[in-house]
Amino acid sequence: MQPTTATAVHLDDIGQIALTVANLDDARTFYRDTLGMKFLFDAGTMTFFQCGSVRLLIGAAEQGIAPASSTILYFRVPDIQGAAAALRDKGVVFLQEPHLVARMKSHDLWLAFFKDPAGNPLALMSEVARTADAG
Repeated sequence: MQPTTATAVHLDDIGQIALTVANLDDARTFYRDTLGMKFLFDAGTMTFFQCGSVRLLIGAAEQGIAPASSTILYFRVPDIQGAAAALRDKGVVFLQEPHLVARMKSHDLWLAFFKDPAGNPLALMSEVARTADAG
């Protein structure tokens, strides 16, 4: 086999993210009914949702093995206060309420953190445009 010339790789388009949960039924209900994600299909011990251009795979942990989570999914929303209120109305408890994280030149970055039923950390993220005089 001839050696090939290495080409530059630029990984910048995520096609799928996977989370592991202990209870697949609870997770499916939460992501579909509470968060309102578009359910795609089930496949064995996995359930799939469409989340914008990214597919979310939620898989059941192996029998007797508790899943550990270090991944945070950040959901971009235009109105973080409104989205948080709507989720609170559905029983979501926030670990950190919507709060200002950083003031950028053109926008302010707001975040709010909560967990799914399996304990996976999730966040709302809003980039609020700044007016020229708010600067």
